[in-house]
Amino acid sequence: MGKITVLLVSLVLFSASASAQQNRASAFPRDGEGIYRNVCQGCHMADAKGAAGAGRYPALANDQNLAVAAYPVSMVLHGQKAMPWFSDYFSDEQVANVVNYVRTHFGNDYTDMVTPADVQKQR
Repeated sequence: MGKITVLLVSLVLFSASASAQQNRASAFPRDGEGIYRNVCQGCHMADAKGAAGAGRYPALANDQNLAVAAYPVSMVLHGQKAMPWFSDYFSDEQVANVVNYVRTHFGNDYTDMVTPADVQKQR
């Protein structure tokens, strides 16, 4: 296989992967509140105070871990322990929107907004 063929195959696979991610992202709301209500509150609860039961779901309300914006972006993109990753399901804009929503609600008052470009850097 020549270099051009390998390049073309790589581009096709990348395009197919990006297209599939866009299709999955369209299944979810675009706004941060909508994403929180439809996805996050199932574990973190409507009031973001977390829960314990079959597992432990940490509170996001008054959460000092959210002070550094890169932390919640990484958590949403890559997950950790019982927290699933959403990088395959949310666009950069959706990740920024839900992170900004959580960082400005539930007793959190972090004003340095995350942009889709910030999210892209962590993908």
